[in-house]
Amino acid sequence: MDLLIALSWGLFAGSSLLIGAGVGWFAKPSPRLIAAVMAFGSGVLVSAIAFDLMDEAQATGGLAASSAGFVAGAVGFTAGALLLARAGAHGRKRSSRADASAATAAAAIALGSVFDGIPESIVIGLSLLEGEGVSLPIVAAIFLSNFPEGMSSSAGMKSSGLPARYVFGLWAGIAALCGLGSVIGYHFFAGVPQEYIAVAQGVAAGAMLAMIADTMIPEAFDEAHDAAGLITAGGFLAAFLLSHMFS
Repeated sequence: MDLLIALSWGLFAGSSLLIGAGVGWFAKPSPRLIAAVMAFGSGVLVSAIAFDLMDEAQATGGLAASSAGFVAGAVGFTAGALLLARAGAHGRKRSSRADASAATAAAAIALGSVFDGIPESIVIGLSLLEGEGVSLPIVAAIFLSNFPEGMSSSAGMKSSGLPARYVFGLWAGIAALCGLGSVIGYHFFAGVPQEYIAVAQGVAAGAMLAMIADTMIPEAFDEAHDAAGLITAGGFLAAFLLSHMFS
């Protein structure tokens, strides 16, 4: 039953990739609106990292383990992001570039979504290990951050002539991998020493914070710069309140 719960939450968080793909294929919302979503999601994610990941990691396995994991996650994400950028996936969360990707770049964006999504979904599984339910701020933040990836890549794939069956099948598969990642986070870390869990949480926190700075905040500033700070602060406060209301 617990594995099914982990799978369900992972699939829910990953489903926004598929929803975004649908929006990118059938419609084209304004970049400003998507940027506002990105700004709000950035604030939510920063709050979740601080209060639901790093704080929990430090309490679980200590400062050394959580810090070591954080550094490893940030360095690992940055190195991977540089490789993905060379393949055309630097703007994988940037909706304003949705019509500028060729087939190769769009496929690289999809690969980047796997790179982003698996560690994020593992965090969802880790949050269930305490037996107090899933971390709703983390789920909300991941859901919001996934949306423009699916949208930008599917729009690029459509413009390059790829069929809808291929595009939506691809994103459905990636969403399913997010569900699997959540199961991995819950199943394979159950019963392990607390320090290992703290390292895993730190790795995810470092990678996610690096991702925010690399992809989400630039999108929010480029298209909604006059209100990006306020919207981001609103997202942070919303996640902070949500976290403490259910703690």
